[in-house]
Amino acid sequence: MSHIELVLWVGLAIGLVFGAVGQATGFCLQRGLVQRWGRKGGFKLQAFALALATALIGTQALAALGLIDLSSSLYMAPRYSWLLLPVGGLLFGYGMGLANGCGARALVLLGTGNLRSFVVLLCLGIAAYMTLTGVIAPLRIALSDPTTIEPALITLPVGALRTAVTLLAGLALILYALRRPTETPEAERPRRWSDLAGGLVIGLLVVLGWFATGWLGNDDFEPLPVISLTFVAPIGDVIQYAMLATGMSLRFGIAVVVGVVLGSLALSLLRRQYQLRSFQAPQQMLRYIAGGALMGAGGALAMGCSIGQGLTGLSTLSFSSMISAIFIVLGARLAWTLHLRNA
Repeated sequence: MSHIELVLWVGLAIGLVFGAVGQATGFCLQRGLVQRWGRKGGFKLQAFALALATALIGTQALAALGLIDLSSSLYMAPRYSWLLLPVGGLLFGYGMGLANGCGARALVLLGTGNLRSFVVLLCLGIAAYMTLTGVIAPLRIALSDPTTIEPALITLPVGALRTAVTLLAGLALILYALRRPTETPEAERPRRWSDLAGGLVIGLLVVLGWFATGWLGNDDFEPLPVISLTFVAPIGDVIQYAMLATGMSLRFGIAVVVGVVLGSLALSLLRRQYQLRSFQAPQQMLRYIAGGALMGAGGALAMGCSIGQGLTGLSTLSFSSMISAIFIVLGARLAWTLHLRNA
């Protein structure tokens, strides 16, 4: 088995586990934020915090041991657009609110028979490619070139400072994740630990993704991109691959996306929870179409999604990922304020 085939199989396995865990626990940043802002209790946001802590500590440990080289990843690029990152983050977060979940969550729901997610994913993938290489690409490039900067301090130096920041941030996230809200009913305790276990597994999958592409895929003659979990461009890649398979090679992200749907599908069938669901009204369909399109375009501008930037990107301690993640949350907050607060 070549190193490329090995990475693809690992990517598929990562996707299968992600889909099953996402289906079992409902892991989703959007759900966590809505629970928090609506004061409805729940542990989704704490699960996301534990996933981030696990991804951060594990990824930095791999880098410190010399097993992966994060400097070659997309998130560690020394230049970024001070305009497109926040704008893209806002668009993605707003779209995530309109669609009631991010692209990863839509993949999980598709595996349970949710046809609304199918529409979201089509719109997301097409909008992402329109922005990256299609009709919107010239506008993206025109805005990117004059707004791209190269800050003097964009990454933390390798050594004691990076280790200290990793441990402090990881500890803070873990303490938040393990904090038991005072308003939580006793009956919800089992759900809390289920959600936290799901967050732990998702964080480990991010680390495994880095290991797969950065170590297993490391080859002097045919190196693979050093990446981990992200879902905006890969969803577009799957759509493109379905049409151009004979002229396009499989990629790690494609394997992960397919695995997520299959993992969710397998668990939903096993638990007899598979059920076809569709839109309740034309207005709802329009909202989901808009949400998917905004996530695709916004994710392309922000170089990632709530998983790609919110977990994978932040696990590298990338400054640009911090910007994107912050504005994704702000965009989700705007959508909640305008559309979801009184829903």
